Amino acid sequence: MPPKQQLSKAAKAAAAMAGGKKSKKKWSKKSHKDKAQHAVVLDQEKLDRILKEVPTYRYVSVSVLVDRLKIGGSMARIALRHLEREGIIKPISKHSKQAIYTRAVASE
Repeated sequence: MPPKQQLSKAAKAAAAMAGGKKSKKKWSKKSHKDKAQHAVVLDQEKLDRILKEVPTYRYVSVSVLVDRLKIGGSMARIALRHLEREGIIKPISKHSKQAIYTRAVASE
């Protein structure tokens, strides 16, 4: 194997400087989900919609109401308690973290 060719100091310095020119890694741009604008105050329009639509749902939970009716979670929990008291929905499973309900009278 032939011996390596010796580079001059200037050539070595130029090679070292050229090696460090790589640009820094850019953080990837991820698509961000828009923040939901859910209602936090129960007005008559939302109450009418809850009383009309929720009795038709086969599966009712806080997350279902938040997703379909665009209301806040605390408002959905209050609505579920109200509907249960009125007898519109009946509980399947009640837990401190998750409550699952179904319609009181299954319409065929």
